[in-house]
Amino acid sequence: MRSTIQPSKTVLFLADGMADHPLPELNGLTPLEYAHTPGMDRIAREGCCGEFVSLPDGFPTGSEVANMSVLGCDLKREYGGRGPLEAAGRGIALQPDDVAFRLNLISSREGVLSDFSAGHPSTQDAETCIAALNDRFGNDTVRFHAGVSYRNLLILRGPTFSPRVVTEKPDDHQGDIIAGFYPQAAVPEAEATAECLQRIMVEAPSVLSRLPLNNRNRTPVNGVWPWSGGRAGAIQPLEDKFGIRGAVISAVDVIVGLGRCLGMDVIPVEGATGYIDTNYEGKAEAAVNALDNHDFVYLHVEAIDEVSHACDLNLKIATIEQFDARIVQPVLDAVGPAVQAIVLPDHYVPVKLGKHTRDPVPVAIRFCDREPDTVETYGESAARRGTLGRLAGNELMQLLFGPVRS
Repeated sequence: MRSTIQPSKTVLFLADGMADHPLPELNGLTPLEYAHTPGMDRIAREGCCGEFVSLPDGFPTGSEVANMSVLGCDLKREYGGRGPLEAAGRGIALQPDDVAFRLNLISSREGVLSDFSAGHPSTQDAETCIAALNDRFGNDTVRFHAGVSYRNLLILRGPTFSPRVVTEKPDDHQGDIIAGFYPQAAVPEAEATAECLQRIMVEAPSVLSRLPLNNRNRTPVNGVWPWSGGRAGAIQPLEDKFGIRGAVISAVDVIVGLGRCLGMDVIPVEGATGYIDTNYEGKAEAAVNALDNHDFVYLHVEAIDEVSHACDLNLKIATIEQFDARIVQPVLDAVGPAVQAIVLPDHYVPVKLGKHTRDPVPVAIRFCDREPDTVETYGESAARRGTLGRLAGNELMQLLFGPVRS
């Protein structure tokens, strides 16, 4: 990899779902603390550490909230659900009356949610499922859109529909009876929307179960779960807020869409999958090249989150080490010490729970103009000893780029 980086550039390594709780089988360490991570340890040793509140009370515990927090968004004013961000990630322009929902393909057994990700079907298989759903339910007001693997989109069009529907995150309910978590109207005018979503959830299994792809897939794709709906809103671009030109590198629509809404350039990477088979080297090289003409590069990796939801401790440790060895270390070696480097997860996914928690996440920042603190390694407990303390809101972005412009 080459680099012609100028001073004051910043690269942010976002390891989705990496933070965890201490585990007795790791002698009281977390998976991050147990893993061999010389790259992230280097950022901690050469910088300052602390914690960041990425999932504040009053908002869902989703990655869209967490990443909006990391990027300094005003959640009270700018948060409008995950669906519109995913639509932006797919390049779908929403009309003012459109309500967009994230739509998971799922697996169920006897009415119980057995896999919120349907065994990670190929994107080609997902497209087949979405086509079948459109054949059954699609019309001028209901439309399904394919995304990547199990992550897809449902758009309801017209004034009949409302975003005021209470939905649950499917990854919070593995092992639960699906019928106990159907969408519910929060206000009377949302009843038609809730009924539409419930009908799709009830009838989709009969559509998907008969698809030939289920004859060869180990995990059946036999249901859907719509959630986090909203209408397109106004998110203030990073350039207006901090005077920086940003780029985002991610395989998942919600992060790509958030980046677009923030006015960031999306850097595509061939072979980026959002899972453990992603193109790590391609992402690292893309980040180094993007720093040539961007002030800020947001390098997001989804894989650790996926294995954490699967409650696979050994794979979580291995994936953390892959992230460090194939992303963090090569980028740090390429850009040198003149570039600010920051590493953090967007949220916790404890492998014993398999779902998000609101614990403040560990953060390490290597500044270009600030003496390091005494923390030598990067991890949950070490970060609490750092000089940054506990950050929240847009304090993290202000540390990196200065006060918000009025």
